[in-house]
Amino acid sequence: MTVANLVSSSSTSPTSQTRRARLAAAANPVLAGPSTSAVAVGEGSAGEFACVTLANAQLRLDVAPSLGGGITRFDWRSDGALVPIFRRCRHIAADTDPNQLACYPMLPYSNRIGGGHFGVGGRRVDVPRNRVAEPLPIHGDGWLAHWQVAETGQDKVCLTLDRSDGKPYAYRAAQTYALEGPTLVITLEVENTGRDALPFGLGIHPFLVRDTQTELSAAAAGLWLQGDDWLPVRHVPAPPAWQFGVAYPLPETIVNHAFTGWSGQAAVVWPKRRLSLTIASDADYYVLYTPPGEDFFCFEPVDHPINAVNLPGGAASHGMTMLARGERLARSFRFTVERTGLRAAAGARSSRKQ
Repeated sequence: MTVANLVSSSSTSPTSQTRRARLAAAANPVLAGPSTSAVAVGEGSAGEFACVTLANAQLRLDVAPSLGGGITRFDWRSDGALVPIFRRCRHIAADTDPNQLACYPMLPYSNRIGGGHFGVGGRRVDVPRNRVAEPLPIHGDGWLAHWQVAETGQDKVCLTLDRSDGKPYAYRAAQTYALEGPTLVITLEVENTGRDALPFGLGIHPFLVRDTQTELSAAAAGLWLQGDDWLPVRHVPAPPAWQFGVAYPLPETIVNHAFTGWSGQAAVVWPKRRLSLTIASDADYYVLYTPPGEDFFCFEPVDHPINAVNLPGGAASHGMTMLARGERLARSFRFTVERTGLRAAAGARSSRKQ
């Protein structure tokens, strides 16, 4: 399925803070390493459970179509070893909880919907709960579905999902994973197949490896403070400890907030492993989740904050896109892995030769 981004003026007109953040990110890009071609592609399995594997000289990616089309491992090749970038899924089977995956898609909305309903066009839209342990609907239903493999190649796989009979959201979706040298490119696409126009949103939920020295750089203008139910209650400027304008160690306390006015560029640095990960997206928001004592954290690029459908001004004022029947929306997410310190070492060697 080929789709184009649908841009509504209310959902994509950036604030001056967002424009400044994007200009700053453009002025200080993180350069990718050399490109390589794919060297392996095929289907692997965990017991009797099939996964699709993509691999090249720098990366390995395993995708489980039956588990929300999610990722079970995303590794960097280092001197013959496979180094995890996303937390690996340790149990791959039909009963695997999606929150044990390495990454999964979020559509047709991300995170929670307060009260399980929202209003649009003068009518009430009820959204059912989708998880036994969750009192509110969360992350849509794409992450809980069995996707179909529509296309495979040496360097990419495309999965599709038909939810045309869904309620209240009826849609068709596609997600594509592609390896481009040291970069993983994820594209999400959705088409409204329902009778009524509804606000749609997209995002992904990666679980990144964390150690005691992991650093994050992800400049944002503000964030939504949350209540005990994890729903946003007040928007504030990002406090100094959470501005992440430069690479800064992850906080030891829990953070679980939606950040606004994001530049669309972020970097994760693992000094101990001498690796960095550059994240780029056409989304203006991210959710950061840092559970204390865990060996992972979540950096979730999304195009709308938590409970956007019920925030003042409505969904379209907070990044979601109103799609009428037959209209489509797409977002892309890029993850580029690179060794750190190599450029400095190369520069030093060059100086000595001179």
